[in-house]
Amino acid sequence: MIEALAQAPIPLACKLAYSAFMAVLLPVYLRKYGPTNFLYFCDVALLLTLAGIWREDALLLSVATVGILLPQAFWLLFFLSHLFGRRLSGMTDYMFDAQRSRFLRGLSLFHGWLPLLLVYLLLHTGYDPRALPIWTGLASLLVLVCYFFMPPPSRQRGLAPVNINYVYGFNSDEPQHWMPQRAWLMLVLLGFPLLLYLPAHVLLLQCMPMAR
Repeated sequence: MIEALAQAPIPLACKLAYSAFMAVLLPVYLRKYGPTNFLYFCDVALLLTLAGIWREDALLLSVATVGILLPQAFWLLFFLSHLFGRRLSGMTDYMFDAQRSRFLRGLSLFHGWLPLLLVYLLLHTGYDPRALPIWTGLASLLVLVCYFFMPPPSRQRGLAPVNINYVYGFNSDEPQHWMPQRAWLMLVLLGFPLLLYLPAHVLLLQCMPMAR
């Protein structure tokens, strides 16, 4: 079955459905959250997927997948745990924030299904190992931009993005207090590639066909 998918183009219906979703999400997110929301890793992956799905570009799809496969698995775990009454992390608190409409929160459910879609797409295009260094460089740049130029955590944030990509800790209300903030920044710059991107890369090398 995997061999058959690897030889087949991505279905047009899949491309159209994803494009329709993005046609709704992009203007809504821009209006509600502003352009800085698209500095989040997950939103960058959305845009990479939109380009990659139409071009059937293994590299673009691989970059998106290696970047979000494991982080979004954690997101899904924390969301389901919170949904069933056990809050493990503040990462998905916004999904239960009454300030946000159900429609807005419904759009954010892409965090759960986008990794599955990307795995399906890679079955068609194959995985390109160059994705690991490319995503690591891109993610590191985003981390530095978010740390030095974007707002820190705040209890009065409203819907405006703060603490983008967890550069101040995992809480959007206040920075972490476990260590000096610059030490946390270095932990993010080193820890994300080693603990999230590299394991995803190894898993994809083992489970996906290689890009043609």
